[in-house]
Amino acid sequence: MRSRFSLFTLILVAFVACTPPAPEPFGAVPTPEQVAWQQMETNMFVHFGPNTFTDVEWGDGRESVNVFAPSALDCRQWAAIARAAGMKGIILTAKHHDGFCLWPNPASRHTVAQSAWRNGRGDVLRELSEACREYGLRFGIYISPWDRNDPTYGTEDYNEVFRKTLESALSSYGEVFEQWFDGACGEGPNGKRQVYDWPLYHAEVYAHQPQTIIFSDIGPGCRWIGNERGKAGRTCWSTLDVEGFELGKSVPTPDTLNRGNRGGKCWVAGEADVSIRPGWFYRASEDDRVKSLAELLTIYYASVGRNSLLLLNVPADKRGLIPAADSVRLLEFRAALDRIFATDLAQGATVEASAVRGNSKKYRAENLLDENYDCYWAVDDSVRTPSCTLRFTEPRTFNRVMIQEYIPLGQRVVRFRLEALDADGHWQEIASETTIGYKRIVLTDCTTTTALRLIIDEAMACPVLNRLALYLDETSLDLPTASVVAPWDVDPVDFRTLDPSEAAAVDGYSDDGADPLSRGVVLAADQPLAIDLGRSMKLTGFCYEPLLEGRHGCLVICDVAVSSDGRNWITVLPDCMFDNIVNNPAVRTIRFKEPVQSRYLRLTPKYTNASTYGVGEVGVLIR
Repeated sequence: MRSRFSLFTLILVAFVACTPPAPEPFGAVPTPEQVAWQQMETNMFVHFGPNTFTDVEWGDGRESVNVFAPSALDCRQWAAIARAAGMKGIILTAKHHDGFCLWPNPASRHTVAQSAWRNGRGDVLRELSEACREYGLRFGIYISPWDRNDPTYGTEDYNEVFRKTLESALSSYGEVFEQWFDGACGEGPNGKRQVYDWPLYHAEVYAHQPQTIIFSDIGPGCRWIGNERGKAGRTCWSTLDVEGFELGKSVPTPDTLNRGNRGGKCWVAGEADVSIRPGWFYRASEDDRVKSLAELLTIYYASVGRNSLLLLNVPADKRGLIPAADSVRLLEFRAALDRIFATDLAQGATVEASAVRGNSKKYRAENLLDENYDCYWAVDDSVRTPSCTLRFTEPRTFNRVMIQEYIPLGQRVVRFRLEALDADGHWQEIASETTIGYKRIVLTDCTTTTALRLIIDEAMACPVLNRLALYLDETSLDLPTASVVAPWDVDPVDFRTLDPSEAAAVDGYSDDGADPLSRGVVLAADQPLAIDLGRSMKLTGFCYEPLLEGRHGCLVICDVAVSSDGRNWITVLPDCMFDNIVNNPAVRTIRFKEPVQSRYLRLTPKYTNASTYGVGEVGVLIR
């Protein structure tokens, strides 16, 4: 018996000795919490607050607390829809720039506790956190440090007020998986800007939620992807250089945030946020402008499929419910994803590799077909450009290739390509891309082949991959494309009714929900936009929408004037600002304090984000 045990021990020791150690982590690597966060893949954002009831994107903090008056709030409905749509968590705008708190925050006098809603005893954070636990979802909180209501904003005292706000929100509602910090830093009610004490804020967050992922432009947990269209860069590193930057003052350029930094010193993966509607807060006028299934799938491939997490905003309406149109589209989106990714066409393939780490079965290429996340194909440290081949006994047809790096050991691959064996036995390139990261979904033409080859063309360290899968997506992703618009003068045009919101289109097109493409105009940054409405009418406001995705620039601040004869002008809104329009170039609605009688409307630029600005549509409100 003793000799048998000794023999077994020798065999075990020999086996262990022959198994090479795992690759050493390379560069900046994620924490276990960051890995778990990225594995969530899709989460729901809910914008809800006073702006829901005032039809603006950014409130000015002067709104009455009684403006917030949902008639049928049901956070369980939100959670049920999120779960059915395959979301893993919900993040709520607990406090937006207007300063209104959706929970009874003792550090503020501008909260649900001061409102008439539910006799001052309402608490949206309480209801949503409980609903998330009931439906197996993770709960997150958005809190903006900008406060256009608090009288101490712009002074050192406000940093303590905001610390207490964080303490209240993060210590009373259970685990918070993500603390979402908006970096906006505008003027408060006293005209001053705040110097944010980010070390104080972060310390307060971690004191109550040590496991949470902190979102901001520069992390430290995850980063803004550089746009509000839900699109990560075709090259997207999870690493970022943050030294020398400070949130609210100076941050990396949107392009840098979109791409990350190769070899960046910190692991700050991208979060791609986008709204299912043109705006972030609910507007009845956008009920027919919910993104199509094709748009949502395109966004999914450009976010989750490009090494980022998708945070999809689904705003609650004035009742406090997710509208039917949005929920139906979400379920349609989930059904499409389930259909596309139900069958991995790579399963059953024979896998060949140009190299395997130490020739060990532990790191064999067959691990690429194993759904165990911690099983991976690895090669020796000196190998930077390996390849692997999938061979099938029968031809396989696919147009989506999913590849994953084992990110606990870092992001390594710089460039790769895919080749398919044609009917004549020749290898044909079907895709060439850059980074992989947590997940890369490559969109290829529909390909039928008996073999697929993955070639790593460049890596910063020996590649470590844990998944290679093939899928067939038969959904049409055809979307409108924009043509270049040349500058031209705006001639007087007829107006027509837009929709039941009783606005009038003054660009000659009815607002049918189509994107503002080549129908618009491009003007120089110093060129006023003057419009003849055709006859005098009583105006209560106007709408401005840039060109698609803000192409050719956006009008950000302008003076608004009216005239009865086109020669003598009266300024009715000086320094009119279209809030957040650069990041989210969707329609903005501005209302006058009092109705004005006018035939002509003029917008004179005060600030644009480019040397030109685009006008996709302008409308006037007549009631």
